[in-house]
Amino acid sequence: MSERVLVTTTEAIAGYHVVETMGEVFGLTTRSRNVVSSFAQSMKAIVGGEIKGYTKLQDAARNDAIDRLKTAAAELDANAVVMMRFDSSSGAIGDSVTAYGTAVKIEKDID
Repeated sequence: MSERVLVTTTEAIAGYHVVETMGEVFGLTTRSRNVVSSFAQSMKAIVGGEIKGYTKLQDAARNDAIDRLKTAAAELDANAVVMMRFDSSSGAIGDSVTAYGTAVKIEKDID
């Protein structure tokens, strides 16, 4: 069901109009790397360049947050989330990502 939820960073969706606003929804996740991987990645920070392990971690966290956002919207019977944004933070235990936006029900415009 959540795979049918359209997520957009815009307020309006071309060709559709909002018929009902369900409210704010969130998708949250916190990820950490294992000690060996974190040490190896910190060595990469010394010489510079992309830290690919952390990039993969951020990408996975972002995708999980969006999936959870879609699930939260679907549970409210919404079929779209508008004005989606991300918030993230890094801490001692890992990286946290929050996706948030407004769950709405949309219908296709009639020409």
